[in-house]
Amino acid sequence: MSLSNEQKAQKMQELQSYIDLHKSDKGPLMPIMQKAQELFGYLSLETQSVIADGLGIPVSEVYGVATFYAQFSLEPKGEYVIGVCTGTACYVKGAQAVLEEVEKVLGVPKGKTTSDGRFTIQDTRCIGCCGLAPVMVINDDVYGRLVPSDIPGIIEKYKA
Repeated sequence: MSLSNEQKAQKMQELQSYIDLHKSDKGPLMPIMQKAQELFGYLSLETQSVIADGLGIPVSEVYGVATFYAQFSLEPKGEYVIGVCTGTACYVKGAQAVLEEVEKVLGVPKGKTTSDGRFTIQDTRCIGCCGLAPVMVINDDVYGRLVPSDIPGIIEKYKA
């Protein structure tokens, strides 16, 4: 879902106000980046530049933090974010095959978003549902004890 120019300008103003309010706090970069991600859903280069300019630091520092921490995304995410756990318990119970089926059904690799902007695929580390391994989460919905043949039907629910 893309923002109109007016919505984008409003969110940029909100971000700038947040930067101005918190730039003199101790360690302001992470909270400001989190606020930006909350506002925009990801950290575009433009957003990273606004943060860097507001804090008087190089964009490379913002980018370094954004690429180090998994909580930050440099690309927009889909309406439905699909996380397939590839932690140890899930992996040994077939998570890789489940992840490959999700990629096949949606036609995009992990880490990418479908061209219609509806689905983003991520491989995640342990989400704490080891007893249900292998596990997949779609937004707030958890699916466990999966086999690849379960995937088309589950995804179809979200396409409807």
